[in-house]
Amino acid sequence: MARPNLEKMSLKQLLDLESQVQSAIASTRERERAEVKKAMAELAEKRGFSLQELMGGRGKGKISVAKYANPEDSSQTWTGRGRKPNWLVAKLKKGAAMSDFAI
Repeated sequence: MARPNLEKMSLKQLLDLESQVQSAIASTRERERAEVKKAMAELAEKRGFSLQELMGGRGKGKISVAKYANPEDSSQTWTGRGRKPNWLVAKLKKGAAMSDFAI
């Protein structure tokens, strides 16, 4: 990659370049952060933990982890807290056991 001659650039060109660099830094930081988070989650899962469990996600505002999932649609999950979702109620009425849906 050719290195620009900064001394020959105008103030406007330098400011535009600065803006581009800041934008590139921000997007690279986010990409690398996501990669590290994914790698950490995979390592934690491999050892039998959740990343949240290791990082101490306890207390007010804690996001509950899904404990049950619809085998027909994995996007439908339930944490085991609050009212049972309709898909789970319907399957339980048909004779299924809660353990059938455990993640």
